[in-house]
Amino acid sequence: MTQSSTTPRPLIAGNWKMNGLSVALDEARAVAAALDERPAAARVAIFPPATLLHRLADVLAGSVVLVGGQDCHAKTSGAHTGDISAEMIGDANGTMVIVGHSERRTDHGETCQHVAAKVEAALVAGLEPIICVGESLEQRQAGEAVSFVIGQLHNSLPASLKGQAFSVAYEPIWAIGTGHVASVDNIIEMHAAIRAELISLFGEQGGGVPILYGGSVKPDNAAEILAAPEVGGALVGGASLKAKDFLAIIEAA
Repeated sequence: MTQSSTTPRPLIAGNWKMNGLSVALDEARAVAAALDERPAAARVAIFPPATLLHRLADVLAGSVVLVGGQDCHAKTSGAHTGDISAEMIGDANGTMVIVGHSERRTDHGETCQHVAAKVEAALVAGLEPIICVGESLEQRQAGEAVSFVIGQLHNSLPASLKGQAFSVAYEPIWAIGTGHVASVDNIIEMHAAIRAELISLFGEQGGGVPILYGGSVKPDNAAEILAAPEVGGALVGGASLKAKDFLAIIEAA
């Protein structure tokens, strides 16, 4: 995996989205058991639905697999029915959180300002955020993909990230859950632009922030994607629901 010399271990993050009942904990147990037997080169994290967060943290306690929330509210508490705060994720023994996922931006109208506020909340709660950015098919076809994503990134990253651990996930919206994957050239171009912006914003620290690729990553394409320059891991959707598939992607890192 070609990365900046200061880049830490790659991160393979499994986003279960709105999937997973109690039986899904067995898949997580299988992942943890396999990694205990054969340690991975990458850091590994699973982001279950909120209903499983505390139970998954208990199941994975003592393992190398990290646990996080799929989203958090910008406020610590209050009249926000259906939301959970970053503090609540930490109280459930989560250590990470995804913010700004395209499905949140699209389905819930979240702006970059909302995302930046959530990042601030995550940091206050001691969580490590993964900040997502990505363009639509229309924006790519119009030749606006890079400029749009860099603008989105710039406006989603608060200055308080300076000196803090975080990752960025590039997820082309048109490739999420569709079976379509951005070409390796597309990924290289976008990750290079994201790296340049991170360095512009955070200096030396920006050279080591992991940039994950997220967009229909599967066992059969993971190795090629993860080998591309400046790809510091993957944000995996559907393929993270089954231990066998997720472990294959982890092994590819």
